[in-house]
Amino acid sequence: MIRALIVAATLVVAGPALAAVEIQEVESPGGITAWLVEEPSIPFVALELRFQGGAALDPEGKRGVTNLMMGLLEEGAGELDARAFAAARESLAASFEFDAYDDSVSISARFLTENRDEAVALLREALIAPRFDADAIERVRAQVLSIIRSDAQDPNAIAAQTFDGLVFGDHPYGASRDGTLDSVAALTRDDIVAAHETVLNRANIFVGAAGDITPEELAQLLDALLGDLPQGAPLEVTDAPYLLEGGKTIVPFDTPQSVAFFGHRGIKRDAPDFFAAFIANEIFGGRGLQSRLSTEVREKRGLTYGIGTFLAELDGAPLLLGQSATENARMGEAIDVIKAEWARVAAEGFTEEEVAEAKTYLTGAYPLRFDGNGPIAGILVGMQMEGLPIDYIETRNDKVNAVTVADVNRVAAGLYDPEALHFVVVGRPEGIEPSN
Repeated sequence: MIRALIVAATLVVAGPALAAVEIQEVESPGGITAWLVEEPSIPFVALELRFQGGAALDPEGKRGVTNLMMGLLEEGAGELDARAFAAARESLAASFEFDAYDDSVSISARFLTENRDEAVALLREALIAPRFDADAIERVRAQVLSIIRSDAQDPNAIAAQTFDGLVFGDHPYGASRDGTLDSVAALTRDDIVAAHETVLNRANIFVGAAGDITPEELAQLLDALLGDLPQGAPLEVTDAPYLLEGGKTIVPFDTPQSVAFFGHRGIKRDAPDFFAAFIANEIFGGRGLQSRLSTEVREKRGLTYGIGTFLAELDGAPLLLGQSATENARMGEAIDVIKAEWARVAAEGFTEEEVAEAKTYLTGAYPLRFDGNGPIAGILVGMQMEGLPIDYIETRNDKVNAVTVADVNRVAAGLYDPEALHFVVVGRPEGIEPSN
């Protein structure tokens, strides 16, 4: 889950007004909508497709099927087997990436203007007519199983997955989107075909494009690429369960350094106080070595090389999460300091200087996010999925600057709850008693 959450969090940083970025809303003759930033100076187009739903749509007992299905989309389509498909893509100097997340699947395409029609036709085959050949299924299945085995030996992955399981139980969020060794081994071709039909549909698609393409050309491209997908039904998002109380869970693992993953409930992205919470987190644990947690845990006490927190929201579950690592003998001390700082933030809040510095950083960081057609197309899709208005880039800084110190401290008092804070520790920590 962590990877997806971190990616989602970066969108919020990508916000101040960019005079050169003009977003156009494009609707195809077939009714497909996309957001476009036209940039004709380089003969290159970046296209981002996101389908809402993702691995959270995995049927019971079929965890990992969406992830496996997405990994197979470039393993042959139409009349082309995996080798021929790869050769065709390389001959066009095009790149396609297919990824699965908890709440979405993504397709990233990059192609030259001169090869646009051929690249789009090839990508269409992957989306509409994937082959799911038996040899390809077994090859990609083996790759996924290797990742699952590797994660089972990675303390960071173990900590995050244990936390997810404790929070969400039997909900799909409670298990890795890669699936388990047993669930992936049992998946059939019919399961993969069913996942393809469920996930890839027009009702839940979001499109961002940037580069050398006009609105009229993009409109035609959308229907050519996506027009034959099933219409589907809009996804109904419901809140996921939150089953975890404050405390500590220990997962024994032979390593000289324990990993701690910790957190509790967060705040929804569309909440009126979201920006105040976002600024609070930036001060508390979001800015690397400059954060309060880093100062207290790393600099003053030398308990860790790094510590951080982030606001994260799966479609049905806002969370406030953090992660750190320290030697086994000092993990208990590190937890005590983290809990004490959590309580101090709730009781005392932040200073005017801290809030001002965080706002300056947040409103000045945007140029790093708009550094090419690919990132821009991704930002456009993220904005749509978050339900943000098309003028968000122009107004985002105003929203950050409108937050007062009083706002930040009021929200921090309600958001940071040391009694609800739960730590999952993977390692051989000394002097820590589990509470579960």
